Amino acid sequence: MSSSVPVAALVGWMLVLTFKHIIADFVLQSSWMALGKDQKTGWALPLLAHCLVHLALSLALILIIAPRFWFVAFIDFAIHITVDRAKGLCSSTFDVTVENPWFWTLIGVDQALHHLTGFGLSIFMAAN
Repeated sequence: MSSSVPVAALVGWMLVLTFKHIIADFVLQSSWMALGKDQKTGWALPLLAHCLVHLALSLALILIIAPRFWFVAFIDFAIHITVDRAKGLCSSTFDVTVENPWFWTLIGVDQALHHLTGFGLSIFMAAN
């Protein structure tokens, strides 16, 4: 991996992955996914469905732009499912609902981790 990263490519990938994240996390995530993935039981299917949406969008966009990076969509999927499961465990273990003062902090940390993932993947693709 190069020690320098082309800025235009980095910004381009960041825009693509941020757009993907907004669509997958907010537009295409149903209430069943959003609420279900944070439950004590029955979380697996809603979580998987949600993360498969991320995988499908990432894979489609990457295949259109730079097919040689197809595997990055699967890395994004693995990290996304891990982050969302960790958030779900915190939510269900500590009963973090909208009324809980930690709710928005947990959402913020979750979103920050997803954006840092996009940043890291963007650096990788831009440098290669």
